[in-house]
Amino acid sequence: MRILHTEWSDGLGGQEKRVLTEAAGLLERGHYVSIVCRGHAKIKSEAVRLGINVHTLSFRKPYDIVSIMGLVKFLKDNKFDIVNTHSGVDSWIGGIASKIAKVPVLVRTRHLNIPLKRNIFNFIHYLPDVYISCGDNMRNNLIINCGFPENKVVSIPTGVGMEFFDVKKNKETKIKYGLDINSPVITNVGILRSVKGHEVTLQSVKAVTDVFPDAKFLIVGDGPRQEALVKFAKDLGIAKHVIFTGFVKDIPGIYSFTDVAILSSWSEGLPQGLLQAMAAGVPVVATKVGGVPEVVINEKTGLLIAPGDHEGLAKGIIRILNNQNEAKSFSGNAKELVMRGHSVNHMIDKIESLYKNLLEAK
Repeated sequence: MRILHTEWSDGLGGQEKRVLTEAAGLLERGHYVSIVCRGHAKIKSEAVRLGINVHTLSFRKPYDIVSIMGLVKFLKDNKFDIVNTHSGVDSWIGGIASKIAKVPVLVRTRHLNIPLKRNIFNFIHYLPDVYISCGDNMRNNLIINCGFPENKVVSIPTGVGMEFFDVKKNKETKIKYGLDINSPVITNVGILRSVKGHEVTLQSVKAVTDVFPDAKFLIVGDGPRQEALVKFAKDLGIAKHVIFTGFVKDIPGIYSFTDVAILSSWSEGLPQGLLQAMAAGVPVVATKVGGVPEVVINEKTGLLIAPGDHEGLAKGIIRILNNQNEAKSFSGNAKELVMRGHSVNHMIDKIESLYKNLLEAK
């Protein structure tokens, strides 16, 4: 198959990493895969590194005529069978261009659990042959609350690379981040955007360090909220307990010395950082949002808290740090769950099969 992924986003968070993983996985299986993105987007250099063909367009706005016509030409010249869009702007441009270029199959992956409105002004939502959601909760939201036909929404959870299942505990790695080898480490991995609720993480720090004075919180990732979050940590008087690592490529290395992985998001699909922590055998505390409860089964594979509940987050962290037997039980169950249904191979199998069935139907 000849497959094109479009992505408008500038960043390199879970969504963009999933696009890259899908593209690389299908390329490895012998399909031709290309990505269209903006020239300055971080996904571009990562795609090139992985050997994926990249084409750039401006993607300035949903009705960017120059980008639409540029994409039409690219689609026709390369005779693509399938276009898979991912973000808002590129879904407009990619959807319209695909129909003009008469590409057989149009797919949209929905990474966020925010509702989509189907009406005459948002006609673009009627164009895809199918929507891929990143979990069952997201699928149900699109069907029940947004009016999408049940037969046009398919749940394909994000897959975790096998390198995360092989993470070995290594406290010595803490030294690289200026940490004491015996300090408890609590890690929040994710792009620094408002929806990720890092303020909630920071509000939990004081209660945790009152019990574990040597504890350190690692905020792993970069993004538009970094400067504001650094200031917020200083205003709370907790800066000495928090390390902003910036972008880190070696996430398995981070999880090799993490004692508790946390997620404090206000909204989610099915976040990769959380699944990766679970695969690496790290106990988790996470907010009960989006598809998270599909994998974090409270009191079995981790602990769930309400969005914004920084006190509950602190209590969950303290509980895990205080009870190693319980922590091992949670992490063992979590690793088994992720291995059983959320490996990257599961994801690629499902996407490849979906593409083939859609193409054969056309």
